[in-house]
Amino acid sequence: MDFSDSEKLALLSPFELKDALMQRAVQSNQLMLNAGRGNPNFLATTPRHGFFQFGLFAMTEAERSYRYMEHVGGFPQREGIEARFELFAKQHETVPGVRFIESAVSYIRDQMGLNAGDFIYEMCEAILGCNYPVPDRMLTMSEEIVGKYIHKEMIGNYPFVGKFDMYALEGGTAAMTYLFASLKSNHVINEGDTIALGMPIFTPYIEIPELSDYNLKTIHIDAPQSNNWQYTREELDKLLDPKVKAFFLVNPSNPPSVKIDDDSLRYIAEIVKKRPDLIILTDDVYATFADNFVSLFAICPYNTILVYSFSKYFGATGWRMGIVATHENNIIDAAIAALPEAKQKQLDKRYSSITTTPRSLKFIDRLVADSRTVALNHTAGLSTPIQAQMTLFSLFCLMDEPDAYKAEMKRIVLRRKEALYRELGLPMPYDANSVRYYHLLDLQELAEEMYGKDFTQWMISQMKPNQALFRLAEETGVILLPGKGFGTTDPSWRVSLANLNEYDYANIGKAIRKLSEEYYQMFVQATGAKVATPAAKAVKTIENATVKAKGKKK
Repeated sequence: MDFSDSEKLALLSPFELKDALMQRAVQSNQLMLNAGRGNPNFLATTPRHGFFQFGLFAMTEAERSYRYMEHVGGFPQREGIEARFELFAKQHETVPGVRFIESAVSYIRDQMGLNAGDFIYEMCEAILGCNYPVPDRMLTMSEEIVGKYIHKEMIGNYPFVGKFDMYALEGGTAAMTYLFASLKSNHVINEGDTIALGMPIFTPYIEIPELSDYNLKTIHIDAPQSNNWQYTREELDKLLDPKVKAFFLVNPSNPPSVKIDDDSLRYIAEIVKKRPDLIILTDDVYATFADNFVSLFAICPYNTILVYSFSKYFGATGWRMGIVATHENNIIDAAIAALPEAKQKQLDKRYSSITTTPRSLKFIDRLVADSRTVALNHTAGLSTPIQAQMTLFSLFCLMDEPDAYKAEMKRIVLRRKEALYRELGLPMPYDANSVRYYHLLDLQELAEEMYGKDFTQWMISQMKPNQALFRLAEETGVILLPGKGFGTTDPSWRVSLANLNEYDYANIGKAIRKLSEEYYQMFVQATGAKVATPAAKAVKTIENATVKAKGKKK
């Protein structure tokens, strides 16, 4: 790829642009501070210890068979497995992770009322990876346990009637890929249909509908920074248009990292009552960084598809683990059942190799089949060791009643944001709905707080797309992503607060401040403006922050 033409590079997806920024930083021999991608540099240790210790127990189970052969074991045996597990736990009680899996088995038995032996057996088979995933949608006990975790984090105490089904898959990326394809294959969303995107949003949601595979029309439901990244009622009213088949959103948002407030959730629920045919897809990967989170899946379960990934909260991007959930009674199944007879017959033929009653096949099971081109449905299912780790992650949080792990995760990203703003020399903005996994730096707002409106207008008129990003990479080694690629309306940069250390964010703040000072000196030379003293700039910044805080309280 040619990284020399900044005009053409401005057209790239922000994740591809990142590579060009990294190359520029390397060429200038800068120590790179890559705050571009959202891969966290923290991870949950206890459930990982548990996974490996459970794996060791599973190996002792496998080695009970074929003892006369070297390097060969057999499947674990269900009979007596609970007693053997208790003996293993007693013999290794001081080893990290053993106390956790012992407690997990107790929780399964005493709090969930499940059979502990069945759980141990399923986990051993899963970790050994010695059998195909059965059921292919999700292992039986894993679905029940992960479902309880999803209920805790996405629904909480919100009234919820009925049950939901889940499909364990390879993270949020796979969920997006499979859902777009299966919704089209089942004639739920067709070429030329209109969908709404809650903006700003994770870039692939903008790019996928435009592909020739789908050719969808999109409208934007904007959540502007001026409204604290919340959707306005005027924007949400666009969903009342019957041409809008579906509403895709990320909650908390990416990149602002702000959860939808209660008023907006209630208003969306009112819209759904008026538009009972509206499909909602909510990607709630960052929800677990928020307190008392309530998903649209809880409020509008009949209309909503839930996507959740374990990657960010548990530092598990390499595991590729996530789920799609639909209510047992949902709008997708109803829409498929209402298709014209000709399309019903087409779908009968599509799924006839996997069931004798294709019209009774739920959408979530069609999703599983479609993810394996239907013909390979018999080998579908997420890798069983991954399902085992997913289950242990879920149990770890279910047993953490005071949410100590969540408090630590929140504290990490908060300290990093504080360090960034401390070195920017600006007060950190406060928003009760912010989860702080990412942060959007609005360039116009930063410039105005630092040097006033005249400088801001000059800077915006002088800067070419991404020019400052390339200067930042070349001169300081700092890699940020352009907000424009996520659908923001104002010039902005996305900072991931997850993947560097606290002092790195302080250095990023210093680098941005230094670059701003260089632009300010260029402004002074070009316009002859009077140089603002540091004291005067500090006073002005505090005044602006006070005015904004008062405005937000109103």
